[in-house]
Amino acid sequence: MFRFAPRALALSIAALSLTGCSIKRMAINSLGNALSSGSSSSLAKDDDPELVRDAIPFALKTIEALLEQSPRHVGMLTAAASGFTQYGYAFVQQEADLTEAQDLTRATAMRVRAKKLYLRAAEYGLRGLEVDLPGFREQLLRDADATLARAGRKHVPLLYWTGAAWAAALAIDVTDSELAIRQTVIEKMMRRAMALDDAWDRGSLHEFLISWEAAHANTGGSMAQARAHFARATQLSGGQRVAPYVSLAEAVSINENNRKEFEALLKQALAVDLNASPDDKLANVINQRRARWLLSRIDDLFVN
Repeated sequence: MFRFAPRALALSIAALSLTGCSIKRMAINSLGNALSSGSSSSLAKDDDPELVRDAIPFALKTIEALLEQSPRHVGMLTAAASGFTQYGYAFVQQEADLTEAQDLTRATAMRVRAKKLYLRAAEYGLRGLEVDLPGFREQLLRDADATLARAGRKHVPLLYWTGAAWAAALAIDVTDSELAIRQTVIEKMMRRAMALDDAWDRGSLHEFLISWEAAHANTGGSMAQARAHFARATQLSGGQRVAPYVSLAEAVSINENNRKEFEALLKQALAVDLNASPDDKLANVINQRRARWLLSRIDDLFVN
């Protein structure tokens, strides 16, 4: 009954030799799908920032290695854009803020590193957008409105992470002229993403716009709009995210010299139950750490 087995085996080996590259690509893509969809959720639920800080670089380098073999894998490109942005902010830029008073030289070096990570993230974001939207990178600066009109709802994560990475890099280095001319583009990317999916990621777009509106209050933004985005962000997250409270306190309350509101917002941030939303646990732990640091500096931040 097995008389045809040798021939079948030979045909199978021949098929493998002919399609080896395709099989390798399938395996890489399958692993990429698992990494880009599963690992981020696991990390987000962790309550040990130091453990995650030490684990993320390996995961990011693994994704980069896989992208060398499958350079148009949108899931991995999105994971790289989001991963480098979040790592840069949570574990490099924030650490710089916390250590500046004790070691300015080290803090400055860390900010330089954070900027590089943000630009790396933006590059992956642009590559991801180019997969479905050929010419996106070149056309964006020439005609942002027409270019962004081509983007659909599935592109919202890449629009967000690319814009957020650019904005974070600019916030670190406002003298970077290349980034400075992208401010209008960054805002249009976020507005387009919000038009496509206002509630994406339970309010992340609105969280971004709290700080953006406040930072551009003299050039088209407004503190009132920042507060409106805060209200929408807390509504979408059910008040289970710390970030909106910290963002409003840091971006608006300080600018308006509203010490009472600043203190109240940060106390609300610290009152958020870390177990109420497991997927937000890591971000909430990190943002509560920032809230405590800001409260410790309250006398330096406000004019009596």
